[in-house]
Amino acid sequence: MPAQRPRRADARRNHDAVLAAARKLFAERGVDAPLDDVARLAGVGNATMYRHFPTRQDLIIAVYADEVTELCEGGEALLAADSPADALHEWLGAFVEHVAGKRDLALALPKDGSALFGEWHEKMLATASALLIRAQDAGEVRADLTVRELMTLANAIALTGTGQSARLLDLLRYGTVGER
Repeated sequence: MPAQRPRRADARRNHDAVLAAARKLFAERGVDAPLDDVARLAGVGNATMYRHFPTRQDLIIAVYADEVTELCEGGEALLAADSPADALHEWLGAFVEHVAGKRDLALALPKDGSALFGEWHEKMLATASALLIRAQDAGEVRADLTVRELMTLANAIALTGTGQSARLLDLLRYGTVGER
């Protein structure tokens, strides 16, 4: 398979502008926002937008993938934080916000996208695991807590939709401190 040529700078800018515009409009109006509005906000023509994202599904997938990448990169940056428990708690807050705020976006993804969901889930799980292990090694989080338990609880908080995410995250955090 021949190697792909790097994108020209203007093509990369256009791609990023469309992605940023779609992200903004999807957050404001939902995933059914008119694609003409996405192109207009991005400052590109419709043909340019469709060259980068041939279908609405392609654009939705790209937006969601970009947001998962951003979430995981934020977690990686937190690995250098002074307090491992604070870093874990901060990332869990971002994760809960991501899940709660992206429900419509996730539901708009293609039904045959289970491989994509699996890939994104594994990335988020790996990020959470690295932060959890660091907090456990520092003795700031109970040693018997598994990353799957932690993520199940964080998902439950995100899906409650009660507006009490911060309080529930604090309950999760302080319920995981110390030895059993």
